[in-house]
Amino acid sequence: MSKDKQAEEQDKLTVELPPEPEKASEEQEGAASTDAGTKPHDHAKAKNAKPKKETAPADDAPSLKEIISEQATEDDLPLSKNITLRKILGGDILTTSTIRRQIWVFVLITFFLVIYVANRYSCQKYMIEIDQLQKELQHAKYKALSSSSQLTERCRESHVLDALKTNKDSVLKTPNQPPYIIHIPEE
Repeated sequence: MSKDKQAEEQDKLTVELPPEPEKASEEQEGAASTDAGTKPHDHAKAKNAKPKKETAPADDAPSLKEIISEQATEDDLPLSKNITLRKILGGDILTTSTIRRQIWVFVLITFFLVIYVANRYSCQKYMIEIDQLQKELQHAKYKALSSSSQLTERCRESHVLDALKTNKDSVLKTPNQPPYIIHIPEE
């Protein structure tokens, strides 16, 4: 940034305060006493002293409140065509007129952000539910496999024969002869 621009920015930021009323009244009393000529040393001071500037009446000078309100207005200077990193980082790009022109873009971006966050939460909810259902399915598969293996072991011939031998009330016996094959002629 050039020195001229820096000086302009400092001038914009400088606030000139009006003179305090007590000091102005003291200066007026000093001038009145030199005119009256009551004290000789006052005349010597008045001759050696530089002539004082006349201060403007308090009505003409802007008050501090007026100066601050003038500088705090939201009227924006026209945006220059060159956009620098300093303007972006400094926030100069976010002027009122720029915001007003782009308000619908900001509303659209906000709308999409809300949809994005809501979609992410619903997806996370579904992922948690899927994970729980997969764990439940895995548990059911293990239980079915265990039941199937127990049933297979109990249905083996050797296990059934042992169960028949130990049970004395059973009328079932192992056959001594092989089974007969009956042939039926087809007509």
